[in-house]
Amino acid sequence: GIYDHLGFGFHRYSTDSHWLVPHFEKMLYDQALLATAYTEAYQATGKEEYARTAGEIFKYVLRDMQSPEGGFYSAEDADSQGEEGKFYLWTLSEIREVLSDTDVDLAARVFNILEKGNFTGEVSGRENGANILHLTGSVTELAADLNMPEADLLKRTEAIREKLFTHRKKRVHPQKDDKILTDWNGLMIAALAKGGRVLDEPGYTDAARRAADFIVTKLRTPEGRLLHRYRNGQAAVPANLDDYAFMVFGLLELYETTFELDYLKLALDFNRDLTKHFPDEENGGFYFTADDAENLLVRRKEIYDGAIPSGNSLVMLNLLRLGRITADAELEQRAAGIGTAFSETVRELPVAHTQLLVALDFAIGPSYEIVIAGDSNSNDTKEMVSAVRRHFIPNKIVILRPTEEESPRIDDIAPFTSYHTVSKGKATAYVCLNYKCELPTTEISTMLGLLDSE
Repeated sequence: GIYDHLGFGFHRYSTDSHWLVPHFEKMLYDQALLATAYTEAYQATGKEEYARTAGEIFKYVLRDMQSPEGGFYSAEDADSQGEEGKFYLWTLSEIREVLSDTDVDLAARVFNILEKGNFTGEVSGRENGANILHLTGSVTELAADLNMPEADLLKRTEAIREKLFTHRKKRVHPQKDDKILTDWNGLMIAALAKGGRVLDEPGYTDAARRAADFIVTKLRTPEGRLLHRYRNGQAAVPANLDDYAFMVFGLLELYETTFELDYLKLALDFNRDLTKHFPDEENGGFYFTADDAENLLVRRKEIYDGAIPSGNSLVMLNLLRLGRITADAELEQRAAGIGTAFSETVRELPVAHTQLLVALDFAIGPSYEIVIAGDSNSNDTKEMVSAVRRHFIPNKIVILRPTEEESPRIDDIAPFTSYHTVSKGKATAYVCLNYKCELPTTEISTMLGLLDSE
C-alpha cells in the first residue's frame, strides 16, 4: 500500500504494521533513494521486477515532479479536498464504472479490492467502501495463483492501470510543494544518472543533466557558492552541508554516466567550497552551516542517517571517490577524519548510520580504480564500459581516458591517467585494487575476472 500502483512512486511511510495504509504524501528524496536501491538491486540480482519498479519511479518523477526548467519539485501533499488519501482511494463501484466486468474481476484479485473496502475513515474509524490498491504477492506468485502466463498478466494489468490512471486524473489533485531544493535535487540527479547507465535509458541521463545544469545556473551566488532554495524565479538561502554533499554526489554519478569532465570539475569545485567553509578543524567532521553563514548559538554537526543520509556520511564517501579519482591523499585523510570524529557514536548504534558504513566499506575495501583508455566513440570502448556497468561493483571509481583527444583533459584532473594508453589499437582497461594495478587488458572477460578476484 505504500506504493502508488496507478501513478507510480512511493508514499512517505506506512502507518501500520501490515504496510497497507501509508501517509499519502510523496517526497522527492524518497523517490530518489528508492529508485537508487531498486536500480542497484536489479544490477546485483538481474531481477526484472526491480528494474521495472525503478523505471516506474522515474516515470512518476519525470511526469509529475520536474519543473519546465529542469529542476525537481519537493513533494506532493497527502490531502485533497480536505481528506487524507482521497485522491488515491477507490470503491468497487467506481472501478465498475471504468472497467469491463472481466477486468473488474482481475483488478479486484490483483489489487485486493473489496466491496466493504479496506480503508477506514479518519473521523469515523469505520469501513466506508474505500480501498487502497495493493499487492499481497509478487507478479510471479499472482500469475501462478491465476493460472496465467506472467507476460499476459503484466499486459492485462497494465491496460487496467492505464484506464484507472486516466480516470483518476479527472479528480482534484493533491497540492504540490513546488520549491526546488539543491540537496534533494542532488539525490535525484544521482538516482537518474545511475538509472541511465545501469538501465541503459538515455532519457534518464538527459533529465539528470537538465537538473544539474539548472542547479548550477540558477542556484549559485555571483561568487559561485551554492544556494539552497529556488521558487518562482527566485533563488535564496545560503547552502548548507547537505546541499554541497548531495550535489557533489549527484555530479560524481553524472560524470560516471556521461564522462563529461565539466561535471567532475564542478564536483571538485563544490567540494573545495565545502572543505573551506564547513569543517570542524579541531574535532573532525563538518558543520551543517558554513563559517560565514548566519551566527547561531551552536553550529551543529549531524551524522544520523535517517530518512535521508547525513551530510557528513555522504561527504565521507565523496571525499574517498574524489581522492581516488585525483590521487589526492589529503582528500582521503579528510574522509578518515570523519570516521574518527564519529566512531564512538556509530559504535553505539550502527543501524542509525548506514550511509556512513557504506563509506567505511569503501575505505576498508576492496575498492577498485578502473581506467578505460580508448576512443569514446568506438564500439570496443562502449562495450567495455557497458560490461563494467552491468555488474554490481559499488566500491569503485571509473575513469574514461578518451584517446581521440591529443591531450585528454582528464589528465589535468587525474595526472596518473596520462600513462594509461591503448594496447594494440584496442580499448584497454587498467584495473587497480587499492592502487595496486594489474597488467592492462583489452579483453572484457579478463577485466571482469580482475574485478571479481576478491
